[in-house]
Amino acid sequence: MDKFQNEKSPAKKPVRAKKLKGLRAQDPYLARERERYENPLPSREFILQVLEQHGAPMSAFDLAKQLDILLVEEVAFERRLQAMGREGQLLINRAGALCLPEKVDLIPGKVQGHPDGFGFLIPDDGSDDLFLGPKEMDKVLHGDRVLARKIGVDRRGRPEGAIAEVLEHVNLRLVGRLHCERGVFFVTAEDKRISRDIQIEPSGCGTAQVGQVVMIEMLTQPSRYTQPVARVTEVLGNYDDPGMEIEIALRKHNLPHVFSAEAEALARKMPKKVRKLDWKPENGVERVDLRDMPLVTIDGETAKDFDDAVYAEKSGKGWRLVVAIADVSHYVRPDDALDLTAIERGNSIYFPRRVIPMLPEQISNGLCSLNPDVERLCMVCDMKVSAKGAIKGYQFYPAVMLSKARFTYTKVWDILQNPAGEVAQQYTQQVPHLQTLYALFQAFAKARAERGAIDFETTETEMRFDDKGKISEIVPVLRNDAHKLIEECMLAANVCAADILLKKEHPALYRVHEGPTPEKLKNLREYLKTVGLSLGGDEDPTASDYAKLLNSFKDRLDAPLLQTMLLRSLSQAVYSPDNEGHFGLSYEAYAHFTSPIRRYPDLLVHRSIKAILAGKKYKPAMKWEALGVQCSMTERRADEASRDVQNWLKCYFMQDKVGEEFEGSVSAVTGFGMFVLLDKVYVEGLVHVSELGTDYFHYDEKRRELKGEHSGKVYRLTDRVKVRVARVDLETSKIDFVLVLDAAERERQSKPTAPRSSRTRGGEKTPARTGTRSVLRQPAAVKPEGQPKSGAAPAATSKPSARRRRRR
Repeated sequence: MDKFQNEKSPAKKPVRAKKLKGLRAQDPYLARERERYENPLPSREFILQVLEQHGAPMSAFDLAKQLDILLVEEVAFERRLQAMGREGQLLINRAGALCLPEKVDLIPGKVQGHPDGFGFLIPDDGSDDLFLGPKEMDKVLHGDRVLARKIGVDRRGRPEGAIAEVLEHVNLRLVGRLHCERGVFFVTAEDKRISRDIQIEPSGCGTAQVGQVVMIEMLTQPSRYTQPVARVTEVLGNYDDPGMEIEIALRKHNLPHVFSAEAEALARKMPKKVRKLDWKPENGVERVDLRDMPLVTIDGETAKDFDDAVYAEKSGKGWRLVVAIADVSHYVRPDDALDLTAIERGNSIYFPRRVIPMLPEQISNGLCSLNPDVERLCMVCDMKVSAKGAIKGYQFYPAVMLSKARFTYTKVWDILQNPAGEVAQQYTQQVPHLQTLYALFQAFAKARAERGAIDFETTETEMRFDDKGKISEIVPVLRNDAHKLIEECMLAANVCAADILLKKEHPALYRVHEGPTPEKLKNLREYLKTVGLSLGGDEDPTASDYAKLLNSFKDRLDAPLLQTMLLRSLSQAVYSPDNEGHFGLSYEAYAHFTSPIRRYPDLLVHRSIKAILAGKKYKPAMKWEALGVQCSMTERRADEASRDVQNWLKCYFMQDKVGEEFEGSVSAVTGFGMFVLLDKVYVEGLVHVSELGTDYFHYDEKRRELKGEHSGKVYRLTDRVKVRVARVDLETSKIDFVLVLDAAERERQSKPTAPRSSRTRGGEKTPARTGTRSVLRQPAAVKPEGQPKSGAAPAATSKPSARRRRRR
């Protein structure tokens, strides 16, 4: 169990002898509790064990008496019991006694709402989700923690639950739009999984106008008999104001975006440049002077925070590679105001036209950024690389550097292709060094292929804006060898960082990417069988098996589809103190070292490596396990917020294109229709099954295709189609397309048919229209409608009215 701050005893001196007597001395986790707390309490596990052995509900007073809790320990013990109650480990019955949830058949978990008013309980123990009907969802909002009881199965065969108790209401503040009906003001939440309107108390609107985006503070949480009530605390502006999509995303996903006064004050006190005292040895480790080394930075056109600089030179038959990384840990000290805000944020977030930095700009863009022609502190990974691209040795050390140039990927690629060209002439001194780096990269690339790392080719896009801040076009980002060169240098440094942490057995966070789960692997193999392919490795495939399969179908017309299916079968990478290797990169150990300005795990790795160099141990205030969970969460949170902003901007871009026709490719197929990614504009929308023609279309989940019953027409991933933009809904960030059929196709489907509907797996019919999906949402493996996987985004199926809210 993680340490909870509110469980620590307020007493400064031990209040009992180390030798305990009676039942309390039998706690099997006593030694662990003594390591964590100055005045250890009975462990959570032991408290549960005592209640289990008692066999009946027990009052807190009797439990404390049985465990020999002293008077000065009562407050801390009560807090521990309360924490266990919040997390569903304990339940207080109507008589006020403590009991175990499993003894009353209650399941603790988190509520996942759906825009259509129903929801699911995601159990803490990972068991099957429980369907929660609209009446049960009246008691809660999306995200709330509850105890629920299984009451049977619904008409679709799904396990169904009823909420017995709400453990925690998590929605204390919400962002949404203000409305008024018949003199009653209410807010519709921007998070569509909150399907209930939030009533605004009388005189609670302040200066807000109907239609504006506002922040509200909850005053009354929902229940079966009461409407949720709130008051407006902040007016953000009008829905279509430039940048409003970002303001909404920040608040919807609870992203910290205002630095504390303490953090701002500490940032202002930081020096503007490297001082003489910064050269002093730290814990006996001296800084190396690299100011004469021709290190350079290579980044994107709009980058302002430069984490890394590189230099390579020939050494025998191989190379010496120097990767210098900004020494953020010299300035951001453990547990200071800057460190606390960095933990909370976890990472910088890059929105179109705006960055939410992990650290104040005085540090991220100034003091720590490896800007050209200024001295900067850095941490260096100095490597020896063989002619075949293998790392033969490395050393880490702190240094002072002076970047000789700020390159962009475009400039470097131009120089490498045209070493005598106009751009190269501007950097005559750096050209030979760039060519040496490129030769090293080619060796790394061969080693990567031999290692069997998976290399998915995906198309990234960039939004461009006009003078008024409105999106003007969406263009693909062309990835060249200059991007890959820097990527391989960073991978090499990260691998060395993981290696030294492992060899010195120093705790840290690793970047862990596990292979496919048995369920995903089974689904993938079944699909590959339908297209005449197979994946090697039997029940335990390696990255090399994936890479070989990718290479085998690269020239097929359906290669994009097959790559998508392979990508979906893999898990998401996370941060963890337990090294499990990186499946995708085919590394036995991997850690993030190269971006401490914008990623907190990298800052932790720097501190651990510095501790190793000094012969010490770095021990953070939070447990390493908790830090891994926190950093993984903040990464997912940032991705979701960025996706929301992109979705809204793409919808705004398509607003004036309703009625226009486009060509595109099928990007996903489901039982209720297919999603199409448009050429040139790179926007995705839904062609509902009711818009496919007059035929019945059956969905084949294994083949991921829709097939017409009479015409035999098949729609599958990557098919080329022509569509017309039918509807754009800014509020839900959804786009509807209508399929444009040629005369021959209309003739094939003109046979008389029964009233139109779509038959899904199991023969159950879905409504003729179920809605759309967010533009640019990653296609997901389809499962029966209304049954999302635990933790997955709910299926995007909504009624045609898009936002007809329930008001109770």
